[in-house]
Amino acid sequence: MMDYTKAKEKAEIIVSQMTVEEKLSQLVYNAPAIERLGIHEYNWWNEALHGVARAGTATVFPQAIALAAAFDPALVEEVAGAISTEGRAKYNKSVEFGDRDIYKGLTYWSPNINIFRDPRWGRGHETYGEDPFLTAETGKAFIKGIQGDGEYLKAGACSKHFAVHSGPEDLRHGFDAKASKKDIEETYLPAFEKTVKAGVAGVMGAYSGFNGTPCNANAELIQNTLRGDWGFKGYFVSDCGAIADLYENHHIADTPEEAAAAAFNAGCDLNCGDYYRFLYEAYEKDLIDGERIHEAAVTLFTIRCLLGEFEEIRPYSDIPYSAVDCAAHKALNLKAACESLVLLKNENGFLPLDKNSIGSIGVVGPNAMNITVLEGNYEGRASQYITAADGIRQVFDKSEIRVAEGCKYKDERLCSWDGFENLYSDGLAVATSSDITVLCLGLNRDYEGEGEGADKTDVLLPMSQMKLAEQVCDRCENVVIVLMCGSSIDIGEKLRSKAKAIIAAWYPGALGGLAVAKLLAGEFSPCGRLPITFYDGTKPLPDFTDYSMKGRTYRFLEDTPVWEFGFGLGYSKAVYENAAVTEINDDTIKVKVNIRNTGAYDIKEKVQVYASFTDSRTSTPAYQLCALGTAEIPAGGEVCKALCIDRYWVKAVTKNGGRVEPDGEIKLYIGSSLPTDYSYSLGAPKAAEIEIRGAV
Repeated sequence: MMDYTKAKEKAEIIVSQMTVEEKLSQLVYNAPAIERLGIHEYNWWNEALHGVARAGTATVFPQAIALAAAFDPALVEEVAGAISTEGRAKYNKSVEFGDRDIYKGLTYWSPNINIFRDPRWGRGHETYGEDPFLTAETGKAFIKGIQGDGEYLKAGACSKHFAVHSGPEDLRHGFDAKASKKDIEETYLPAFEKTVKAGVAGVMGAYSGFNGTPCNANAELIQNTLRGDWGFKGYFVSDCGAIADLYENHHIADTPEEAAAAAFNAGCDLNCGDYYRFLYEAYEKDLIDGERIHEAAVTLFTIRCLLGEFEEIRPYSDIPYSAVDCAAHKALNLKAACESLVLLKNENGFLPLDKNSIGSIGVVGPNAMNITVLEGNYEGRASQYITAADGIRQVFDKSEIRVAEGCKYKDERLCSWDGFENLYSDGLAVATSSDITVLCLGLNRDYEGEGEGADKTDVLLPMSQMKLAEQVCDRCENVVIVLMCGSSIDIGEKLRSKAKAIIAAWYPGALGGLAVAKLLAGEFSPCGRLPITFYDGTKPLPDFTDYSMKGRTYRFLEDTPVWEFGFGLGYSKAVYENAAVTEINDDTIKVKVNIRNTGAYDIKEKVQVYASFTDSRTSTPAYQLCALGTAEIPAGGEVCKALCIDRYWVKAVTKNGGRVEPDGEIKLYIGSSLPTDYSYSLGAPKAAEIEIRGAV
């Protein structure tokens, strides 16, 4: 990677030639050209959550929550590398044609590494789930793939939204999240700390406040924690419009220029929005000084230098436009979609289906033919889409495929069309006349997403879909439910008991329907795992605005959920045994485990290591995921899998937020799910156990 010091020195030379007014002009996302210095305009705002977004054609990979379900950071790094390749290809052409508008730059405001603490949060599917370790490891992998390991940044990634942020969406512009020092350190900050120390180019502040101070004007967070404790050298950007919130919603300033100055002096270098236009007046009133202006401009131009913008021969300029949504990236997209699918139920081995012997398949439900559900949000536009119905037609080419929408997503009134009250009878007609029924249920970005009204009010399957599904299950024996959504949805005990198989398919990307069909046909053994808890919709959830982790996520949940974090079935059975510690030092604990594949399918095991603590001086999570690995095991085969645990993840967090060596015993569990009797009862293999006594 290009030496940061060298890049900063180059930025200093560039910025030192600017007037104060020119420096101030560069502190907004749509930075104008400075023609006398040969500096082109640059638009910092670009998105790449799961593919280059909002800029035309690009590979649409599975949504972030689906990528997390692969439980495979190496796969996510590969996906992110493909994204930045496409980003460079598009950038090369936009520069060639003089297009430097929004969504054309190389600074991507991804990934979203907030913790999905409440299943009602509309933006939860943009995240990597509810666990800080999985979020940190997946986030680091995504950043590495985006930024590359060359002499220059291939593109710049940005960890968002710093720091304690996860809804409610309706309140976000003026909300103040209150969290204890323990919850902050134990849950909310680790992914930010780990991605910053991994070298992320940018960090974005949250709209909300944090313990009394808005995040974009929080010097304690930005200067002390981010830049001081963690050594962050990159740029800090406000969320879009968030500086205006300081004046208009948080009310921490009496004037717009005071609001702009508050954020700027706290360490926010770049404004996504237009409030930094007030910095000119703030400077005239001595609310900000020239040294801070120079510092912020140098920080921003250091990133532009790291991207190679001012080099005579621009790096990565040889990446052709033909790389965009190319065959290799489509193949990777399909692979990612396949590995993200989670098999939640498979009664008596109902799946896989024999694609050569099924006469007819009915594909029914609002997500059967829907393209939007493939995309998620913060999406691009793929050159090809394969819906669930399309994929089943393609894979089950000897079967008759019948398709019906059956109902709309939510409001039954929306089922009315041309005088008909609903579509249920049409869905039932297809289902009852088919040998197999695949019910494609769930949501899309119109029903969980960003902004006012985008949160869910509960986790129950919408009533219109419940009525359709229950009628189908009452009349049909062979029903498979494919749940396409970005969050926890409870389909109810009746559907869970009557469906022969249930699949969590998320928002699976442009080719997601083909991945679903391949799973149904047994062209691979499913290996996805749940990155979130699927809650029981009949039980109350904590207050949405309460940021205490008590009663939330697998780490602190007291009730039994429907499906636990980390759960997922395959078509073979893995046996974990003979686990042992191989090395302990100050930084890591190394372990190994033997895994046998006792089934007839080759499998890709997503190996999970959990820690639990006894006799700790402070309260600890019930379990803490602390290591991941992938083991490919042929049918009837066996491997010895080695894993490395960063001891950061097996320390106890005290009430004051300190990380300490736990007292007593650490028990490690190595398996393919949470090591609970409940997950075992649903078909997960029993984990192998290791006890480490005393201080390690």
